[in-house]
Amino acid sequence: MTNVTLAATQTSCTWDRDANVATAERLVRHAAREGAQIILLQELFETPYFCQDQKPEFFALAAPADDHPVLRRMSALAAELQVVLPVSFFERANNAYYNSIAMIDADGSTLGIYRKSHIPDGPGYQEKYYFNPGDTGFEVFRTRYATIGTAICWDQWFPESARCMALMGAEVLFYPTAIGSEPQDAGIDSRDHWQRVMQGHAGANLMPLVASNRIGVETGANSSITFYGSSFIAGPQGEKVAEAPRDQEAVLTATFDLDKLRAARASWGLFRDRRPELYGPVQTLDGHLSSRR
Repeated sequence: MTNVTLAATQTSCTWDRDANVATAERLVRHAAREGAQIILLQELFETPYFCQDQKPEFFALAAPADDHPVLRRMSALAAELQVVLPVSFFERANNAYYNSIAMIDADGSTLGIYRKSHIPDGPGYQEKYYFNPGDTGFEVFRTRYATIGTAICWDQWFPESARCMALMGAEVLFYPTAIGSEPQDAGIDSRDHWQRVMQGHAGANLMPLVASNRIGVETGANSSITFYGSSFIAGPQGEKVAEAPRDQEAVLTATFDLDKLRAARASWGLFRDRRPELYGPVQTLDGHLSSRR
C-alpha cells in the first residue's frame, strides 16, 4: 500500500502580513503533527483578498518567485517537517503579474510554478485588473509522496482543468481558493454549488481532491465579502470525507491508498473509454469547429 495523508487548512487574514504568514506556518505545523504529508494553504494568504478594489498601490504586494521571502520561509518549513507545500503567492515577473503557486517538495526544493489560467472579473472579484492569464498551462508535479495537480480558485469551476491534470498523471487534485458572499446580491450563497462542482471533479477522475478557502469578513472601498470557509477533502467517488465550518479556523486531514486508487481508475474504464477525437468543440468558444478556421 502507498498511503498518503492530505491536509486542508483555513483561516482569516488581516493587513498584518507577518502575522498572516506566522498563522500559515502554525497551521502547517498543526497538520504535520496530525500526520499530513501534503498540506494545502488557502489562496493569497499573505494579505486580505485585495481584488475587491482596483487600486494601483496593491501591485506593490507582488514579488518575483526567485528569493521571495514567503517562499523562502515555506521552503525551510517544508524541509524541516518533511512535508509538501503548494504555496499561493502574488508573483511579479518583469512587467507581468500572476496569481501563482510554487510547488515546494518535502526537501524544501521548488519543483516549479503554476500560474492561474482562468481569471475572473465581477463585483468584489476584480482579478483581471491585477493578474495576467497564466502562461504555464496546467501543471502536475511529482512530489515525494504523490504526483499532484494544483489549480487556483476560479480554475476549479472548469472541469477541463481537472481532467487535464488527471490525464497528465495527477493522483490528487488541490485547489486553494478565496470565495464567499457576492457584494452585488447578499442573497447569493454559492457554498454548496462550489463544493459540488469540485466533488464532481473528484468523482469524474476517481481521485481525492483538497480545497482550502479563507474565513472572515473583509471590507474593501465599496464592498464587503464574507468568506465562507467550508474547506473540504473529497474522496475518489466525490464524497466529502472531511469538512471545515464556515467561520472557524481549521485543519482537516484524510488518508488515501494511492495504489488502490490507481487500480480503481484502471478497472473503472473512464480513462480507457475516452474519445478525445470527438472533443473538438471543447477547444472552441462557441462549440462550432468551423469557428476555428
